[in-house]
Amino acid sequence: MVMDVYGIIGWPVSHSLSPVMHNAAFRALEIPAVYGLFPVAPEDLKAALEGLKALNIRGVSVTIPHKENVIPHLDALNEVAWQIGAVNTILHREKKLLGFNTDWIGVKEALGEVIVLRGKRAVVVGAGGAARAVVYALKHEGAEVVIYNRTWEKARDLAERFSVEARPWEELPRAKGEVLVQTTSVGLKEDVSPVPKEVLSGFQVVMDIVYTPLETRLLREAREMGCTVVHGLKMLVYQGAEQFRLFTGQEPPVGLMEEAALAALKGE
Repeated sequence: MVMDVYGIIGWPVSHSLSPVMHNAAFRALEIPAVYGLFPVAPEDLKAALEGLKALNIRGVSVTIPHKENVIPHLDALNEVAWQIGAVNTILHREKKLLGFNTDWIGVKEALGEVIVLRGKRAVVVGAGGAARAVVYALKHEGAEVVIYNRTWEKARDLAERFSVEARPWEELPRAKGEVLVQTTSVGLKEDVSPVPKEVLSGFQVVMDIVYTPLETRLLREAREMGCTVVHGLKMLVYQGAEQFRLFTGQEPPVGLMEEAALAALKGE
């Protein structure tokens, strides 16, 4: 049996939960395909992308640090990926590499489970690559977006790109709104939070895109302050489900993908 090959490119990728999600979905739908890890150092990115064509790899997820750097090496981008300025999904079709972004879908769907974003004030903490998809999703859903970042120039540039507001980092303790989304790596595998606990009392919903640990210090303190919390794993699952649609053209078993990712995260 010939199997289609998919995978994830990044540096590093050993921690990724994408293989367990996608392989569980392939098995459940009896799709003859396999999804693996492709560690690609930054200096090898161009050669790796050429290798996708040579090896007839049907598609890949793209993670740090390649989401922006892959763009010059692709044959085409869809409109959303172009607007966001980052790619997290590549399809290989007829010797062409096509770039997409599903991260924003992950944000939209994860937050959409708990709040209607239209007309809400949303605070975004951070202005790196991940923040682009978050801001795009929030604005797409009709939220009023305000960005806070330690480096003012990055906050300003991101705000200008999406025609939203940026505020100085020093003003974060006075931030208010209905939604707060943390987009930095702060809290990844360490018990720290970039947002003072007392600030969280001004919000209804708090989301952290970090999912290791599943409940970061930010989310733990948000829960203590009475907020509804959204784990980063939700975003991961929903963006992965949208990738699965692009890869296969079939409806993904979202619940099964979430169960597989959660089990892997817990080491089960």
